[in-house]
Amino acid sequence: MADATDDRLRLLIERIERLEEEKKGIADDIRDVYAEAKAVGYDPKIMRQVVRLRKMDANDRSEQEMILDTYKNALGMA
Repeated sequence: MADATDDRLRLLIERIERLEEEKKGIADDIRDVYAEAKAVGYDPKIMRQVVRLRKMDANDRSEQEMILDTYKNALGMA
C-alpha cells in the first residue's frame, strides 16, 4: 500500500514541478511583452495597472476609484 501512495505522491510532485516550469515560462513571456511595449514608448507600470483594473469587477473598480478620489481630495491632490 505504501508503494502506491509513494507513487501517487511522486506523480503529484512531478506535476507541480512541470506546472512551476510552465509558470516560469509564461512569466518570462509576459516580461518580454512589457519590454516590447516599453521599447515602442508605452509605460509598463501603467499597463500593469490597467491589466489589474481590467481583472476587477466593475463595481469593485468603481468603489476603489471613489475611495482613491476621496483620499486625494483629503490630501489636496485633486
